[in-house]
Amino acid sequence: MRYLVTGGAGFIGSHVALTLLDSGHEVVVLDNLSTGHRAAVPPGARFEQVDLLDATAVERVLSQGTWDGVLHFAALCLVGASMVEPYHYLHHNTLTSLNLINACTKYGVKRFVFSSTAALFGGADRPPPIADDALIDPGSPYGESKFFIERTLLWADRIHGMRHACLRYFNAAGADLTGRLGEDHRPETHLIPLTIDAMLGRRPALKLFGHDYPTPDGTCIRDYIHVTDLADAHIRVMDQLNERSVTYNLGNGTGFSNLEVIQSVSRVSGRNVPWEWAARREGDPSVLVADSSRIRRETNWNPHYSDIDTIVETALRWRVNHPNGYQHT
Repeated sequence: MRYLVTGGAGFIGSHVALTLLDSGHEVVVLDNLSTGHRAAVPPGARFEQVDLLDATAVERVLSQGTWDGVLHFAALCLVGASMVEPYHYLHHNTLTSLNLINACTKYGVKRFVFSSTAALFGGADRPPPIADDALIDPGSPYGESKFFIERTLLWADRIHGMRHACLRYFNAAGADLTGRLGEDHRPETHLIPLTIDAMLGRRPALKLFGHDYPTPDGTCIRDYIHVTDLADAHIRVMDQLNERSVTYNLGNGTGFSNLEVIQSVSRVSGRNVPWEWAARREGDPSVLVADSSRIRRETNWNPHYSDIDTIVETALRWRVNHPNGYQHT
């Protein structure tokens, strides 16, 4: 089959594109390389350097033949930055997605997979795990923009018959098991690569924000899902879209605390991680863990790499082998 992957030069998008190629499909990657990396586009994928703000260029790509599905990852995705520049995030993420969705309906795309987020559930504490039908209350303009896109897809289904899967990720982590791809954000904001870089001496001591949360060790707990398991879920939901639109929370269903992540990096690497306490960050909930029972039940999806040491080991191996990320790949 033939798929279009927007944001396919980014962390999650590139791994999904790679999984599609490994499964024998034809893949076209669309990315403006504002945050992605040309070297992250998997060999075998055709690359189109296009900005989704350019509606004419987006339509040009969509007009090039029949598509068996579109997978949309391209977005601004830093929660903190969206609190500083709320209207930039709201404008950019919604307009780029509107351009893409409009072109998809115009050229007859029938299956659309959307990279949504656990940020829809806000910053308030709520009992874990979080179900698919939990109250939507975005805690940031970033989360709000994703919710608007989910609502737009609902109308694309009702009016044009384009079925969609909204996959609400929790914390994607790790790297391709054979080392072909990894995580290279600039700036990096994710805990696992930040912890690894602190251990490797590539950055100052890691700061742990808050030690008095109502958790066993006092630090926040998050649900980490290996990026390869995440990619597998995208393949599986395609069959669902032959019948209906779906929305799923996507995580391991198991949480690991910030301290447990540090301990895992130290255990896997055999080296100490320099770190220090810092004040809580406003809006950080104590626990964010997904209830992924429905996607497991309806698609037979199950994460295979849910152990925190496995997630850390794949991430560590890629960062050690790529000290400059994709810059010299």
